[in-house]
Amino acid sequence: MYTATGLNDKDQCLREYAQLVKRLAHQMMARLPSSVQIDDIIQAGMMGLLDAASRYDELHGAQFETYATQRIRGAMLDELRAADWLPRSLRRDMRRIETAISRLQQRLGRSPNESEIAEELKVPLAEYQQMLQKSRGAQLVYYEDFHGEDNDDFFERFEFGNNDGDPMGLLENERFKAELVHAIESLPERERMLMGMLYEQEMNLREIGEVLGVSESRVSQLHSQAVARLRGWMKGY
Repeated sequence: MYTATGLNDKDQCLREYAQLVKRLAHQMMARLPSSVQIDDIIQAGMMGLLDAASRYDELHGAQFETYATQRIRGAMLDELRAADWLPRSLRRDMRRIETAISRLQQRLGRSPNESEIAEELKVPLAEYQQMLQKSRGAQLVYYEDFHGEDNDDFFERFEFGNNDGDPMGLLENERFKAELVHAIESLPERERMLMGMLYEQEMNLREIGEVLGVSESRVSQLHSQAVARLRGWMKGY
């Protein structure tokens, strides 16, 4: 099946690794808003799998599944970027939440709870939770953070050195990473556990919900809130 110029039976490759594509798609969906269709992510992943099959060279020493996983995830991310998957209205809601959390953190000297955040936003608790639910998939780093949409964003105040404007260069910066680790450690315990299960153990929402004893929608809310806390924390960095 494997040759020095790639995989010689792409149909067999698609059949054998289709489950890998679906598994990666479901893992990614845990971090995406409900407006994203999983079929679109799977389709992009299958194209990534085909690309991997065409490019794979076993003489380079990498296992095909390891190589394919990278290409599949890359294709899925390219599809999401092209689709502009998080509407501006949802980003505005998340920034409102981040600002409220940041104010409360400074005022209270601790992480605020959901009721306090809702009160700061002047909305009922249920409406705040609905905002979190809709914002599923909010990211720690937005595209706009590197392109000047928000003049007061913390990224613009950070000295990047030779990595100016480069997202990967920023995330590799040791001081930034150290502050981010500190912010994660400061999350409420349940949110800290959730982030570990989602990003380190790559569990999906259903699996995380079973561990925490809550519904998938509640996991989604807690994830959005954790991201807002982290962004709020890092704005002051």
